[in-house]
Amino acid sequence: MAALSLREILGPHARRCHRALTGETGTALPPLIDHHVHVALIDERDLPAGGIAGILDLGGDPAALARHARRPMPALAYAGAFLTAVGGYPVGRTWAPADIVREVSTASDHPGVPGGAATEVDAQAEFGASVVKVVLHDGAPTLDDAILAAIVRRARERGLPVVAHVEGDGMTARALAAGVDALAHVPFIERLDRDLVERAARAGQRWISTFAIHGDDDRATAVANAAAFLDAGGTLLYGTDLGNGDLPSGVNEAELAALADAGLHPAGIVAAMTDPWPAGRVPPGVTTFVPGPPPTADDAVPAWLSAATVVPTEELLHDDL
Repeated sequence: MAALSLREILGPHARRCHRALTGETGTALPPLIDHHVHVALIDERDLPAGGIAGILDLGGDPAALARHARRPMPALAYAGAFLTAVGGYPVGRTWAPADIVREVSTASDHPGVPGGAATEVDAQAEFGASVVKVVLHDGAPTLDDAILAAIVRRARERGLPVVAHVEGDGMTARALAAGVDALAHVPFIERLDRDLVERAARAGQRWISTFAIHGDDDRATAVANAAAFLDAGGTLLYGTDLGNGDLPSGVNEAELAALADAGLHPAGIVAAMTDPWPAGRVPPGVTTFVPGPPPTADDAVPAWLSAATVVPTEELLHDDL
C-alpha cells in the first residue's frame, strides 16, 4: 500500500515548503486560531511566535476589545461581555471586573430598556462583536428560558451566532433547546446521553475543546462527550481558554493530545485549529510554518504542531509534494 501524502495526513492545504531567507524546511498550513481566549488576562502579542495567528475572545470589556482589534496580529474576533443573570456567573469573581459582565434582567425586545435582552445584545454588536456569549452556570443565578430565548432571538436579528458557557446538570440541554450555536467548553460536568449529543450534532452546534484547563475527572468527562459528539458528526473547534491558569502562549500540545484522545485524526486536528468560525477573520498575508519533517505517527502530531510559528506568506517557497 502506498504511503499517504502530506495532504492526506494533514489536510488539503498542507504544503512542504522552505523559508526563502533561512533555507529552513518544513510544512505550511493555514493560519491557526485559538477559539477561546481572554485578552484581558494575557498579552496576545506573544501568540504569533507560538503559532497562533487568530483568536476569539469569549468574555471581556467590549470597548477595550474594540481597541485591541485594531492591532494587526493576532487577528481578533470577540464576543464582548458575558451576558448573565442578575448575580450570575462570573459576577463577583476576582478575575471578572464589572466591565466584562452584563446582567440581563428582562426579556424585553425593545432597545434601550435597562437590563433588557435586546439592549445588551445591541451593546455588544455596536462594539463590533462577532458572536454573543451567554452564561448557563447552575452554581449561581441563571438566565431563565424567556430571557435566554430573547437573547438568541435578538442575536439572530443582528446576524450574530450565540455561544454559551454551560456548566452543570441540564445546562447543555437548555442551550440546545434555545438554539445556541456553539458551546464555549465541551461539557465537562455531566456525561451527556447519546440522544442529546446526536441532536446537538444535527443542529450544527460547534463545541470548543478547552480540555487542558480541567483536572483529570472533568477532562475525562469532556473527552468522552467530545468523542460521542464526533461520532455523531459534530464539529469540534480548538480552544484553550487562554488566560485561565498557567497555559502556554501559543499552540497547546496538551490540548491537541486531548483532541486526539477524543478521536480526531491529524487532518481533523488541523481543521479544528483553522476553522474561521464565527467571523471568518484570519490575518491576510500570513501562514503557519512548522519546521522540520512532518510526523510519521499520529501521536507525534501534537508535539510537532507545538513548534509552529506564524510567518509572512511571501517568505515561504513551496516544494513539490
